[in-house]
Amino acid sequence: MLIFSYEREKILLNINYIDEASQIFKILSNEIRLKMLVSLEDKAISVNELSALLNVEQSSVSHQLSILKKHQLVDSTRIGKSIYYQLDDPHILDIVNEAVQHSSHVVRGKKHGE
Repeated sequence: MLIFSYEREKILLNINYIDEASQIFKILSNEIRLKMLVSLEDKAISVNELSALLNVEQSSVSHQLSILKKHQLVDSTRIGKSIYYQLDDPHILDIVNEAVQHSSHVVRGKKHGE
């Protein structure tokens, strides 16, 4: 009976991981959020700077950052009156870069390896 309980717990845990992974893909399906993550690759950036860089209203940038933060993709640090955001999990860019690499094949009309 102990083995069954352990296996059931393991399955439920994996389902939770799959659910969160699904949420991450939904988050990454937004072009602005993708641009934010790529922009944060090398340095922390304030909301105002991100707003100017992406040509998006500050309120929209703040909203998108809160979604990214909720799923531990970005973190923030307050310096004076400004809040700076940086990647909380840099390996998320592996997923983003793989998707961009794949899209380059599609856009060029080439199969992988061509």
